[in-house]
Amino acid sequence: MLGLNDWFYHFLENYVYHLPDPPPRKRTKPMEVLCVGLPRSGTESLQHALLKLGYDHTFHGWDIIYEEPNYCQQWVRLCRKKFFGPLDGKTSISAAEFDALMGHSVAVTDAAASVFAPELIAAYPKAKVILNYRKDMDAWHRSATTTLVRANKHWALWTLSRLDKECFWAWHLYVDFMWPGLFRALDGNIETGISRNGRWVSREHCNMIRGLVPKENLLEWCVEDGWEPLCKFLGKPVPDEPFPHVNAAAGWQDQEMKLGMRYIKGAAINLGVFVAVFAGIGTAVYKYYL
Repeated sequence: MLGLNDWFYHFLENYVYHLPDPPPRKRTKPMEVLCVGLPRSGTESLQHALLKLGYDHTFHGWDIIYEEPNYCQQWVRLCRKKFFGPLDGKTSISAAEFDALMGHSVAVTDAAASVFAPELIAAYPKAKVILNYRKDMDAWHRSATTTLVRANKHWALWTLSRLDKECFWAWHLYVDFMWPGLFRALDGNIETGISRNGRWVSREHCNMIRGLVPKENLLEWCVEDGWEPLCKFLGKPVPDEPFPHVNAAAGWQDQEMKLGMRYIKGAAINLGVFVAVFAGIGTAVYKYYL
């Protein structure tokens, strides 16, 4: 079986699906908050809360997919640096490298924050760190195995990822790199990887964060805790409104539908080009042998 570091994937990345690099972002305000809990741990609710508290912009995993210009290709490069670094093991990702992708953000949560948690903590030592988690491990595991793993069975998105370059990079980033790397899916199957490994990965992830961050700079928090401990930790006044609760598992299919519609146009154009090229070749061959 071909591995991600074999020639085939490098060929796809460098030639077949290569896109021009968007301009690197520049940091104008310091990174202030790193929310490094695993996906499906209130990450989008936390994003909305931080935005309400003035942390604009707070970067979320959906930003990676939806933002324009799109930086999925550059996130894959960071994944390669993390998971396929030098053989001496001296791998690090600098603040400048992260800034080039999310320099417009003063806080980060969800995919990038959890996958690159140790690198972000090292790159931004002055940022406060929030370890967001679910108190009910069974509920977290059930949520993760009914949302994150859906991509493995989503043949429509898989097909689009072969026909549209932006869809390829989004699929490649999450399904080939981020989720298998985070959940130790050694065979690349995130469905069985999260199902088998999710619980112990969650425990080890939390213990890793506790070992990396001084207690005075770390808040362990879940959505049920609401505004008070979050605002106290960040030194912000408590808003006079309920804490936001967004992105329940029931809304995951809506996001998939939005993604499908986003990539269909590009896929249709590319498919039309392929059909035209093959039709032209077929016509030429037919006339040659006629």
